[in-house]
Amino acid sequence: MLSVTVALSLSCAAQSFARNELPDLGTAAINTLSMDRELQYGDIYMRVIRAQAPVLYDPLLEQYISELGGRLVSHADDVRTPFYFFMLQNDEINAFAFFGGHVAVHSGLFLYADDESELASVLAHEITHVTQRHLARSMEAQSRSAPLTLAGILGAILLTVAAPQAGMATLMGTQALSAQSRINFTRGNEQEADRIGMRVMVAAGFDPKAAADFFGKLVAKYRYTTKLPPMLLTHPIPESRVSEARDRAAQYTPVRVPPSLNFQLAKARIEVRFSSYSAQAALALFERQLEKRDFAIEQAALYGKALALFRLNEFDKAEAIIDKLLKQDPDNLFYLDTKTDLYTQRKDYGKAIELLTQQLKYRPSSLVLNTNLANVYIENKQAAKAIPILEQMTYDDKNNLLPVQMLSQAYNQLGDKAQEFYTNAQLRALRADYKGAIDQLNFAYREATGQPLLIARIEAQLRQFRDADELMKRFQG
Repeated sequence: MLSVTVALSLSCAAQSFARNELPDLGTAAINTLSMDRELQYGDIYMRVIRAQAPVLYDPLLEQYISELGGRLVSHADDVRTPFYFFMLQNDEINAFAFFGGHVAVHSGLFLYADDESELASVLAHEITHVTQRHLARSMEAQSRSAPLTLAGILGAILLTVAAPQAGMATLMGTQALSAQSRINFTRGNEQEADRIGMRVMVAAGFDPKAAADFFGKLVAKYRYTTKLPPMLLTHPIPESRVSEARDRAAQYTPVRVPPSLNFQLAKARIEVRFSSYSAQAALALFERQLEKRDFAIEQAALYGKALALFRLNEFDKAEAIIDKLLKQDPDNLFYLDTKTDLYTQRKDYGKAIELLTQQLKYRPSSLVLNTNLANVYIENKQAAKAIPILEQMTYDDKNNLLPVQMLSQAYNQLGDKAQEFYTNAQLRALRADYKGAIDQLNFAYREATGQPLLIARIEAQLRQFRDADELMKRFQG
């Protein structure tokens, strides 16, 4: 099925089928790509994506998609890598994954999915491509039969993920369609991903009918259009595949899954803040839902309305809604985040800090609460208090660009040039700009006089980034 774009579609996490039911199909790919090499390629891809794609750094959405992915991963067999879930701000309906357990979800997928089971069905499908190592197995076949080198294939895939038009041009310029056809997943791969993916989602407690429902809606919506969404270009869905999914779902005991508040809140947040809706259109959407009682969960519609009002600078009206929601659910992170934004907007930093520190007593590692608290400290010119929070966050999650950006801002506020340059180097490296990172480290070195520990860290990083730069050149070459 897949074109190069979703040949990257490997990713995530889960397959809860018994080991004795299916052979371990991943071992065939080991001769071409070891797991260590897959992790290495995955890290390179992720850095390039950060540089060229609209990665969405929103702590609430990051936490939601990571928890959903983790729930699926926990029901998977033969998970060989850690997994990292992230979002791209793109209204197109798509999701993809690639080496090293990286899984990307387009924000547009939330706009079209009606419930959490439909979203989980897409992730479970992608998960199975990863656990069965479909991409690596395609590489194995290609390396045996095609004149195009493995490095060339990988380089084209890298380009395709980061910049699809450039990547496709590279493929067409090398071995044209023959190269692409060997990278695409086979119908057998797709059937396997459908079958095992459904087992994963059912084991995780989701509705088995959701896969057929979601893809059936896609087919119906785009049956007569010439411009297909990326998901249908990379995952062709003939009518037979939808019927097969329905037949497969009928083999499971029917499940009634109650609406997920967190899914509906995440969807509302995307509709207001990360979609093509204007603020007025978003407000009209939620007002219409509330007036006609046309919503999955009323609290999510109210939350969406509050976000739209905030975006329109109608802060008092937004706060009245958020206060009502917090009274019902005082520990809800979506509501707490907006309440913090309201305090910060009117520079009531003391109340924001009090609210967040109280919550952190019960959830000290919360990405949402820590990000908000660090931001409030920076806004209140208390950067020294933000720095230890942000340093711990960057230690806990080395893929998250946001706390590194905030850390650079905090050091700038303190006038600590050496640490600011050092942190800027980490930012450049996270975007695969190793030359820029090395320049920043050289600036940091000149500012670090009398700081032997920092100098030692700079020297170690210089060696690491020079090696990484050489690796990137070989990879691209």
